[in-house]
Amino acid sequence: MLEFNDHLAQTFIKPHEYQAMEAQLLAARLQLDGGQGPAFDFGGWLDLPERMDAKALRPIQEAADRIRRDFDYLILVGIGGSYLGARAVIEALSHHFNPLLARGEKGPLVLYAGHQLSPSYLSDLIEVTRGKKVALNVISKSGTTTEPAVAFRILRQELLGHLSDREMADRVWITSDADSGALRQMARDHGYPSFEIPRDIGGRYSVLTPVGLLPMAVAGIDLEGLLQGAREERLRSLTPLKDGWSPADRYAVDRILLNRKGFHSEIMAAFEPSLHYVTEWWKQLFGESEGKDGRGIIPMGVDFTSDLHSLGQLIQEGPRVFFETVIQVRETEKDLLIPSDPADPDQLEYLAGKALSLVNREAARGTALAHARGGVPNLSILLEEKTARALGGLIYFFERACALSAFMNGVNPFDQPGVEAYKQAMFSLLGKPGSRPLEEQGLS
Repeated sequence: MLEFNDHLAQTFIKPHEYQAMEAQLLAARLQLDGGQGPAFDFGGWLDLPERMDAKALRPIQEAADRIRRDFDYLILVGIGGSYLGARAVIEALSHHFNPLLARGEKGPLVLYAGHQLSPSYLSDLIEVTRGKKVALNVISKSGTTTEPAVAFRILRQELLGHLSDREMADRVWITSDADSGALRQMARDHGYPSFEIPRDIGGRYSVLTPVGLLPMAVAGIDLEGLLQGAREERLRSLTPLKDGWSPADRYAVDRILLNRKGFHSEIMAAFEPSLHYVTEWWKQLFGESEGKDGRGIIPMGVDFTSDLHSLGQLIQEGPRVFFETVIQVRETEKDLLIPSDPADPDQLEYLAGKALSLVNREAARGTALAHARGGVPNLSILLEEKTARALGGLIYFFERACALSAFMNGVNPFDQPGVEAYKQAMFSLLGKPGSRPLEEQGLS
């Protein structure tokens, strides 16, 4: 379902360089698959596709079926890895303008909150959902992350405040740590139905846990297809190196070699607008996993061909610090033929009768050739089709390649100590009890 191609990077990487990287790749694979070091505590996602079998999916699907039956909206309250993976898959497989049309079914519509602190956004969300049948899925390991905690408090009051405790317990689903944290305690105190985030899986690797699976099931996504794609990619990723490198191996090594040659920023480009949030999820996965100790490749996302008319000039002729990874889809379920107009006022008659998918495909090919010629190494990911199965494979491919890249670059892919810096400054400014003064943080 997934093809990886790096032939447009071969001008920049010589064959002997791959040979020299084989020992580092093998060490990273042993560390990851052998559960050594950080992988021992946070490698639970590695065999997750196999563990999420029919028995594990049953309670998730049952909860989703009830939400689909009884509610107009599901509001997913979460930030970062607690919402990006689900949103990426849902939007990739939804109708661009009416998400409920993609699967030919009625609601509920999945909306999102808790991923920023904008009062305008939250006010508008409350306005369109007030008086409707609304369910909340609140996702956080700790339950005290500021953005989702604030959103949950406000939404609980504004949309559900008129309900009794028992009625509210029929509208709130919690996804949190199995044993501890504020959300877990709230679930116990108020009787909210809940799902567990495994302790050995960090947020940005949690898309195939209930974190992502419950909202995806509510949106009508084929969970078994998604997990089947992940299983297939996992199986391919475990191929012994002597039998050939897997796509994840090759992608991880390409990234490291290009970074060591001065290409410090990776541009992820998609030629399908529905894949925008796949890029957003990828940005968090790689940025938070690799950006430590003064190291890491800067992740940037673009939507082509749109951004060719804003950033194309910079990519083509700007500083030679970028390399590019492009996601394409081979088969599309919808297509259009460009009509003929013999008067040819727009000088497009040479395209008459051609499929729009062909034009999009050749635009991608031409862009890659031009950028590579201009000094931008180009990597390609081709999905056979845009389905749950293909996206499951893509998710696992990126997760594994990210962990391998980080290990080869000498950093822990599973922590994020730097994320706390902005929180501590914000807590001090807002007067949170026990927060450190700005002066002590060196920020005054």
